[in-house]
Amino acid sequence: MMNGMKVLVIATCFSVVTSAAMAQEIVHALSGTVESVNPKIKMTEISTDNGTSGHFEWLKKTGTEINFDKNVRADAVDADKFTDKGAHVIVYFVGDGQVRTIVAVRDLGAGPLEKTSGTVVKLNRHDRLLTIKTSAGAEESFRIDPKTVADTANGVAEDFKYDFSKGDSVLVTAAPSNGGETALLIAPAM
Repeated sequence: MMNGMKVLVIATCFSVVTSAAMAQEIVHALSGTVESVNPKIKMTEISTDNGTSGHFEWLKKTGTEINFDKNVRADAVDADKFTDKGAHVIVYFVGDGQVRTIVAVRDLGAGPLEKTSGTVVKLNRHDRLLTIKTSAGAEESFRIDPKTVADTANGVAEDFKYDFSKGDSVLVTAAPSNGGETALLIAPAM
């Protein structure tokens, strides 16, 4: 009888933990240009660099927990406070489909910005370089720094808390700096 009770308690605890984990939304990222900010309907329209739908509704208070890296969050602005039409941004969102929910925005500045897609050749943490091979067959390297944001299956992260494997398809948004390019966002290529 006692063993049966222990099994029941363990199963119940596992069920509660699993339910809590499934109720958590994971924040992802992509880059694009803000086309419009619409406070009346609580939506932001973004021309996305990866060509996916740019309709983003603002985050509403819900009982769902948002899994958003605290360091990434610190460099962003809440969606309802960002009003700069025409700005090139990293948009942090949850959900998928035609209308996603925008959590926050990070302005990437005036630019110029480069967007390059390809497959990962190597992520060298020691030298802080990401090398990709473009569809034209050329290899390009990007510096990565503690503020480089990466979108992974587990959500967004920075400060080198991410990993990419050889052959992963990525879209890199980068800014010129000191004779090279520094990656601002590394996201899955669509």
